[in-house]
Amino acid sequence: MKIVAIGRNYINHAKELNNPVPEEPVIFMKPDTAVLRDDKDFYYPEFSKDIHYEVEVVLRICNEGKHVSEKFAHKYYDAIGLGIDFTARDIQQKQKEKGLPWELAKAFDHSAVISPFIPKEELGDVQNISFSLQKNGETVQNGNTKDVIFNFDQLIAYVSARITLRKGDLIYTGTPEGVGPIQIGDHLTGFIADRKMFSCNIK
Repeated sequence: MKIVAIGRNYINHAKELNNPVPEEPVIFMKPDTAVLRDDKDFYYPEFSKDIHYEVEVVLRICNEGKHVSEKFAHKYYDAIGLGIDFTARDIQQKQKEKGLPWELAKAFDHSAVISPFIPKEELGDVQNISFSLQKNGETVQNGNTKDVIFNFDQLIAYVSARITLRKGDLIYTGTPEGVGPIQIGDHLTGFIADRKMFSCNIK
């Protein structure tokens, strides 16, 4: 299982980090060791002093796919979840300044919170899914998949033209505006509409 993550897929998030709005998807990877399931605690890593939350809708791939066309892409994911792409922002900034990859800032252990998955049929229009993140009971991010730059079918087509997708792979589809830092003692809770999807204590 691999995690394919999409950066800068919401215009306002790109702008809040002073990044250009991309003309094609920005892709990075996380290993399976990044996954944090079952509402387990996240332990603040010693190598960073500026970890940020980024809540994201996540697709679960259900068929192997290579060079998938957009019109068939909907057949390649069967369920949707919610996750957090934890990012070591201080390390990411250093990597960006040097023109280096982001993996040190993105791919560390337990940097990918993931909820249980909902069959996509239960969610209706996947291009109109509202989701949110609360930190210590206060909503800090609100998003809707209608606001993405590249929709789910476009992402699957783009990724599969370059990287074969396999059953069980996850695609993190980007975060809306409102990202921010976490501190030890914080409690994060993610929602799709009014449905609680995950909770995570920062230790």
